Amino acid sequence: MTSPLVKAKSEAEIYINTVFEQMKKKYYHQTEFLQAVEEIFISLVPVFEQHPEYIKHNILSRIVEPDRIISFRVTWLDDQNNVQVNRGYRVQFNNVVGPYKGGLRFHPSVNESIMKFLAFEQIFKNSLTGLPIGGAKGGADFDPKGKSDEEIMRFCQAFMTELYRYIGPDVDVPAGDIGVGGREIGYLFGQYKRICAAHEAGVLTGKKPGYGGSLVRTEATGYGLVYFVEEMLHDHKQSFLDKTVVVSGSGNVAIYAIEKAQHFGAKVVACSDSSGYIYDPDGIDLNILKEIKEVKRDRIRTYIDYRPNASYTEGCSGIWSIPCEIALPCATQNEIDGDAARTLISNGVKVVAEGANMPSNLEAINEFLNNGILFGPAKAANAGGVATSALEMAQNSSRTYWSFSEVDEKLHNIMKSIYLECKNAASTYGFEGNLVVGSNIAGFVKVANGMISEGVY
Repeated sequence: MTSPLVKAKSEAEIYINTVFEQMKKKYYHQTEFLQAVEEIFISLVPVFEQHPEYIKHNILSRIVEPDRIISFRVTWLDDQNNVQVNRGYRVQFNNVVGPYKGGLRFHPSVNESIMKFLAFEQIFKNSLTGLPIGGAKGGADFDPKGKSDEEIMRFCQAFMTELYRYIGPDVDVPAGDIGVGGREIGYLFGQYKRICAAHEAGVLTGKKPGYGGSLVRTEATGYGLVYFVEEMLHDHKQSFLDKTVVVSGSGNVAIYAIEKAQHFGAKVVACSDSSGYIYDPDGIDLNILKEIKEVKRDRIRTYIDYRPNASYTEGCSGIWSIPCEIALPCATQNEIDGDAARTLISNGVKVVAEGANMPSNLEAINEFLNNGILFGPAKAANAGGVATSALEMAQNSSRTYWSFSEVDEKLHNIMKSIYLECKNAASTYGFEGNLVVGSNIAGFVKVANGMISEGVY
């Protein structure tokens, strides 16, 4: 972490530095959260210079503290009837724009810092969608990998037995994230109904279509990412056609980013999982990838059993050494550091857009911006998932069901609007073309104005 944040000269810079230094002292051990806060704060100097009322109302000190953090023990039985214990979280960060909204992540890396960073980012991402949803995140340090369906069901039931007290269609609406897909959401929703004796379909999103879920939700984050990049490219008189693309990850975000990029005429040559990455010079065969990851739930290395010209490499970081024109990091936080960014740049990358949450660290982001790379930050570029979750909430509330094409069209229009909002905010505050600054400012201003209008509480 740098100190101070910026060389303080104005009242705005002094205020932002002071709040950030207080944060560092208080949460020195929460590195992911501090990284997310720093990235936002750096962008906000011109906003506070033009809006001193934000200083008067001490918006920064208020917005970086969650409304509440719920932490609980999750006790469940494995298939051998052994008692297992995990830690669950729900961070309800800010509900000024609407009910708390954000995913649940089941992964061994889950801790309070990661939950806070994700929930903090979610505030501004959700604000950018233009839909009435606030920011939250949750999950547990439970690893679904290697678990039977019955073990996952029992864990989900135990998790919801603690969480149900704090959620509801007009209060907090969780969704899926890493380790939580339609299967897990189904188990969670079933337990919620048993406990509450109510069929409140809007209490969770990411349900399977036909059971209260929305079409396009599975594809939404990946599709939305590509729609956002499409707008970036069109704005610079370019397109996906014949571009070489590298995508990290092989979950829903990565798979459906690959699908939509291929639909637009791109050649996607690489993707990864937590073990390593594959490179297919002939282009990723999406049907094979879906068979491996969605049907068999197998490791990515088995791809080379189907495609003899493809290669597999242990470890994930090397994927960014593959030359490409468009890089879409869709795996996890901080997967692109400064060295990886410089390698991408030297190999001719022209566009980087984030499908995962905070996959590029600050050094990497600065490398991209300083070298004129078109860069789509996560809170804008990967907002398609939560946007479609909000569309699912709307369908649940109105007891309607929209077709695939209807939802897809709404998603496409939302991503176009997000791009324009970020672009215009960057231009308004003197950072033409810097979508990092633009997304931070556009998301922040709406929330800050709402906080002022509601008074101090």
